Amino acid sequence: MTSRRKFVQTSASFVGGGLLLSAFSNPAFAIFKNKVSPSDQLNIGVIGISGMGWSDVKAAIKIPGVNLVAICDVDKNALDKRMGELAALKVDAAKVKTYNDYRRLLDDKAIDAVIIGTPDHWHALMMMDAVAAGKDVYVEKPVGNSIGECRAMVAAQQRYNKVVQAGQWQRSQQHFQDAVDFVQSGQLGNIRTVKVWCYQGWMKPGPVVPDSAPPAGVDYASWLGPAEKRPFNSSRFHFNFRWFWDYAGGLMTDWGVHLLDYGLLGMKSPIPKSISALGGRFAYPDLYEETPDTLTTLYEFDGFNMVWDSAMGIDNGSYNRDHGIAYIGNNGTLILNRGGWEVIEERQSKSKVSKPLVKASDNGLDKHMVNWVGVIKSRKMEDLKCSIQAGAHVATVAQMGNLAFRSGKKLEWNDAKHEFTDKDINKQYLMKEYHNGYKLPKV
Repeated sequence: MTSRRKFVQTSASFVGGGLLLSAFSNPAFAIFKNKVSPSDQLNIGVIGISGMGWSDVKAAIKIPGVNLVAICDVDKNALDKRMGELAALKVDAAKVKTYNDYRRLLDDKAIDAVIIGTPDHWHALMMMDAVAAGKDVYVEKPVGNSIGECRAMVAAQQRYNKVVQAGQWQRSQQHFQDAVDFVQSGQLGNIRTVKVWCYQGWMKPGPVVPDSAPPAGVDYASWLGPAEKRPFNSSRFHFNFRWFWDYAGGLMTDWGVHLLDYGLLGMKSPIPKSISALGGRFAYPDLYEETPDTLTTLYEFDGFNMVWDSAMGIDNGSYNRDHGIAYIGNNGTLILNRGGWEVIEERQSKSKVSKPLVKASDNGLDKHMVNWVGVIKSRKMEDLKCSIQAGAHVATVAQMGNLAFRSGKKLEWNDAKHEFTDKDINKQYLMKEYHNGYKLPKV
């Protein structure tokens, strides 16, 4: 532990303020490697390894001085698979512990920080337990599965003063930042509408199949955790958890927290004043899902509106892109997505703001992980690209859209009280109900 504290102090100047954050390159890594002795390590563990959790691990262990020492999952098949992949990642499997209970991983004093890559309904509880156990945290998006959970997560970070990065890695990509700078330069003129859309042709719900016994090696009770107890069904499990309210919030929270985030950032926007939504299971009424496969949501802010438009099973979205953010101004429209950004000039505008496509040129996930590790070392919380506060803000806005759809009401938000003006909505939806003996810690 002493050597790791020394590592934090001696390497902060290299990664905390941004030397490696601005250039994620092999030469930069070589410089960093020369400054870190083999005994100086930052030990990390990961909870949830079937999807993004494992992608996050692979990004983290590229960073010299970061050492994977533990993996945790309720599916033994996933544990066995990942342990078999460690050699290809140049990780000594003999030095990596395996757990099926995340609490035992958090008890391990050798672990400095954890990555949480579980289904959404576990994020809040695990993150809060992790900071209470003295760990820094990287938690996948959306950070919370309810507005109340988001607030509790922020409170826990503030109480324990741990580094908590939300997995919205687009915040670390240079072209997203450059696009926002252009939006805020005023060159687009008055922006009256922000369109945010997500059309995902490859995403489809699972088929309607009978309930069954869980697969061998799966601790299904632990997978459910605080969610309502239900029989196992393969079309609700693993990737498909996204389409069920018990565990997640559909495309709105899966992709929306990435894309709405930049709509909010570009406009320097707080919480919307009102929210309304229409949608349904229009594309796949015969498949197994609860969340809408088609949804349009209208957010009202002072001076502009933001529109969310999502569809599963098709790719032909606005401006012939399957996802993006469009800032529509009097002089032109800036279109931004993971591929790059461009400005289309308004025909009647006398201002020359047209800008050809600027393509993405960096790896957002790698840079986001470098940022997290850098702040763990420097303890400069203000350097985080996506703090838990930022992650909670956009997750709250996404949850608002889902609640407007689920309730069938136009919702109004009282920002002073941090709740809706409709008491019934607050009672039913503001905080996720926990089951099976689980409780969210009071902070």
